[in-house]
Amino acid sequence: MVRRYVVAPHGGRRAHPDISSALRAAAERHGPALIEIAPGHYEESLTVRGEVELTGMGGPGSVLVSPPQGSVLDAFGTVRVRGLLLVGREADVVDCLGGTLALEHTEVRAHGGVCVHARRGTRVALTDSVFRYGRTLFAGAAGTVERCGFHDAADNALAVIEGARVSVRDSRFEGSRIHGVRVSDAWTELVGCALTGTEKAAVMADTRAELTMSGCRVDSVHAEAVMFIEQSRGLVRDLRVSDAEHGIGVASGADPVVRDCVFADCRDTGINVQTTGRGTFESCEVLNAGSVSVFSTNGGAPRVNGCRVAGGNVGVAVVDKARGHFTDVVIEDLAGSALRVFDESRAVFERTRVERCPAGLEVRGNGATTAQLTDVRIAGFDMAAVAVTGEARVTLTRVSAEHGLLGFGVGEEAFLQIQDCEVSATRAGGAVAFGRARLVARNLTVTGSEAFGLCGTESAYVDVADSRFDDCAAAGVTFDESGGGRLVNCSVTGTRGVGVQHNGRVDLVSLHTSRPVVERVPEPAPAPVQVVNNHYHGPVFNAAVHGVHLAWNNDRITQEIIQQDAPQATAQATPRATPQVVQQVIQEHDDQNGATP
Repeated sequence: MVRRYVVAPHGGRRAHPDISSALRAAAERHGPALIEIAPGHYEESLTVRGEVELTGMGGPGSVLVSPPQGSVLDAFGTVRVRGLLLVGREADVVDCLGGTLALEHTEVRAHGGVCVHARRGTRVALTDSVFRYGRTLFAGAAGTVERCGFHDAADNALAVIEGARVSVRDSRFEGSRIHGVRVSDAWTELVGCALTGTEKAAVMADTRAELTMSGCRVDSVHAEAVMFIEQSRGLVRDLRVSDAEHGIGVASGADPVVRDCVFADCRDTGINVQTTGRGTFESCEVLNAGSVSVFSTNGGAPRVNGCRVAGGNVGVAVVDKARGHFTDVVIEDLAGSALRVFDESRAVFERTRVERCPAGLEVRGNGATTAQLTDVRIAGFDMAAVAVTGEARVTLTRVSAEHGLLGFGVGEEAFLQIQDCEVSATRAGGAVAFGRARLVARNLTVTGSEAFGLCGTESAYVDVADSRFDDCAAAGVTFDESGGGRLVNCSVTGTRGVGVQHNGRVDLVSLHTSRPVVERVPEPAPAPVQVVNNHYHGPVFNAAVHGVHLAWNNDRITQEIIQQDAPQATAQATPRATPQVVQQVIQEHDDQNGATP
């Protein structure tokens, strides 16, 4: 049978004047005890043993227990606290040293200490309670937290460490100086929780932690909404993030699974994977990220499936020896490039769709920089659908580019391989190689280019077979300067422009075209023409001149005029994009919004 004890600050009939005296009386009886406490301020430290319930009799905050120093409540046994306000300084306000402890409808304030300390082997349940200023610590303990508020913690609001197991539901964390929830070498479940205003990651999982989140909201935080590091694992579902520096971060060997989440208005990145972090991201959305929507860097290796990126600056960036595998990704309406692969990174994009972005894919770096695109559609771009520079290597399989400036471009010493790809309705051209780049294409189709279908310039080498160039305004295929290569079983159709315009360095094997084939062989420049004239105020020319070097205000004036013949034009030729314009398009990729993400 439960014995009932009454506490009143001024005593009374059969009432104890303080809580400690009621606890001593209950301990002498050795049975379950219910201690009912009248409103008042009790300046005492409590040690509760056995099966005891402490209940405040007034409204919220009417029973204040606040000793001058030390812990407010030390619990051993089976202890329940209801309706109290516990205030402590420079110590653990509530310390569960053994057994079980339940706090219900209770407020705990820790000025310079810990609100609740659940020690190893204990079990603590927190329900409908409020915790201010200090952290709540589960160290090797088990517990539950339901419908609680954690406010203005000077440290982590809730720390679950040293193998503890804690389930947190429908609770709110706000204004923490470090993390809202930290899980370290422990297991934690967060369901339906809200976190706001933390100065570091709202939720941190470190040191092989296991973290599960479902139906949570994070907003207005100064760093990451959720961060996994140090080989942590977990599952994050239905998370909604807004106004964080980074939506979710993964680093140092962590490998979470993230599903059905939305990262909106993140100031820097939506998904950020770095320093050998991994992670699987499925059916997520990243909206209006300030810098990069999905960022893999410094050895990161995410797997991204079925996600959508809309608004913001750069869509997906894989840089600095990172990796990434991206499948069924949709990228729309960006201010910068949709895809970037830089600096010894490797990325695979499958069944990806890019629409209304200034640039499609940019790849730049040494020979260890690679990208593979399969079943990708890029539409509505302002510069190039694919631009490859440096010594990077890119493979395109069943890639379509439509309604933009330039389809596929490769320059410097890079390598681009094209298989079963299509380019249509471009303003500058279908595919171009310049510098000392190599372009190998099989079954490439270019339709409706307002300039050329295929262009090789400078010292580039182009090897194209089984391809078709239809209705290109200037030329189906053009080779300038010392660019060379071969065309095997290719066709040029349509009613505009020349068929092939080349420089004599191209092997034409089984070429099918009804348009003119023009060979342009540069002629040696004629000797300079010396024009000597005594003139003191400025030159006078009666016809157009080129390559002029002038000097005057001398006693003798020499005007050196180097004559240059304009290239021979055919009757069918129309104005076209020059190789210099094409190279400028490629260069604009590097200059767009800076050289790095």
